[in-house]
Amino acid sequence: MTRQDILQTLLPGFVGTELPDWLRALLAEGLAGVCLFGENVSSGEQLRRLTADIRAANPAALIAIDEEGGDVTRLYADVGSPFAGNALLGRIDDETLTCAVGRRVGAELRAVGVNLDFAPDVDINSNSDNPVIGVRSFGAATDLVSRHGAAWTRGLQSQGVAAGIKHFPGHGDTSQDSHLALPVVDLAHQRLRGRELEPFRAAIEAGAATVMTSHILLPRVDAVNPATFSREILGGILRDELKFEGVIVSDALDMAGASAQTGIAVAAARALAAGCDLLCIGTRNTRSQLEDIVAEVDAALQRGDLEPARLSDAAGRVRALAHELRETRATLAAPGLEPDVDFPAYPSLADAFEVSPDAARFLAAASSPVVVRIDTEANIAVGNSPWGPFSSGLTLETVGLTASNPVDVRALDADRPVIVIGRDNHRHPWVTHMIDEVRGRHPAVVVVDMGWPGDDRRYADIATFGASRIVGLALRRMIDAACAAPVNGDSR
Repeated sequence: MTRQDILQTLLPGFVGTELPDWLRALLAEGLAGVCLFGENVSSGEQLRRLTADIRAANPAALIAIDEEGGDVTRLYADVGSPFAGNALLGRIDDETLTCAVGRRVGAELRAVGVNLDFAPDVDINSNSDNPVIGVRSFGAATDLVSRHGAAWTRGLQSQGVAAGIKHFPGHGDTSQDSHLALPVVDLAHQRLRGRELEPFRAAIEAGAATVMTSHILLPRVDAVNPATFSREILGGILRDELKFEGVIVSDALDMAGASAQTGIAVAAARALAAGCDLLCIGTRNTRSQLEDIVAEVDAALQRGDLEPARLSDAAGRVRALAHELRETRATLAAPGLEPDVDFPAYPSLADAFEVSPDAARFLAAASSPVVVRIDTEANIAVGNSPWGPFSSGLTLETVGLTASNPVDVRALDADRPVIVIGRDNHRHPWVTHMIDEVRGRHPAVVVVDMGWPGDDRRYADIATFGASRIVGLALRRMIDAACAAPVNGDSR
């Protein structure tokens, strides 16, 4: 049973939109399931066929995805999400609406055969320079994030889809991305207890089925081991203090914060020994990678680095979750491709934008503005999905620029007003330099930040706190209305 128990803890990704034969064989052998990414999805019908194929190989498979309902989307990776993301939901501060968004996301996932969603993100984004959380967070206040994280969790799980709250014990107070490095969060346990842990506590009390770990180092709690590999954090805090009894899931082990120093196989064995039950391996995995992990975990058992009881406990928790989800799915009405749960009834999203007095005056007086679109390097978790008003066809003349192809602001008509639209503007020196130069040459400039703005708002005359398709449409309508240009289409 050792090999089967090890396989029961593994959740790989794969290349393509069809199930590879090697993965089919491992699923039949007892592999826990798969994690899907945007590259695995081409349409609802294709995804439904894929998940049916996975389930045919292993009827109890966990089929996971990162569908956060905002900027991070896999179902809508090709067009942008029709949902308001967490930061904007936090600004609206209507828990009923937040629950409805979670419920609709759950319904759409159930309709295509997904039963585990690595959402919601319940990190408190207390650092405005955070490069990986930002608008994925409900906000910077503990109570706000706690209330909305619990509401989104309840909505999602009402559809028979397990929630995966993340990134334990809190990835908000850092300016580094654990995809690329090992962030250090220098907080004492008492500070964690009073702030970072509270949203996790609330979502656990709301019934969250899984908790995803973070690859961050908290030296005042465990000076050696990042959270994913820390018995003190996973056992002492999550299990003992927060009384979490569900499945602990590692964040992807192909991230630099997890495996840059050791390799994925060693990281997998360490994560299991520390208390993780289900291991996200990453994207584009292969049979040889999985076999290397099985061999390394078995070797750790032989060396005594991993207790057989710990592996048995992990595999048992994963089996129990898979059984529960399978039983729940059997009790729910079979969904069609179009879920029978209504889209959330959003208020005017633009009312939740932050608009400075200068920006309001600009919009009231703007005539024939030119739009400067700033494309910075995409947040790795977000990927390259369409974003902002550009995903819905902004009607105004637009000039695009990137770090490698910056616009020559001297080529812009000096008499025309300018609208600059970017994401996390303050975090990119070449962007702030360009904005300063545009402001120095043009009489009327308004800067829109569709990410998480800097604390001083120097580069965010308008802050939308998200760039999903529906948020982009709200911004487009605001701009087009001010410029007396017609808007066609809807939010779907």
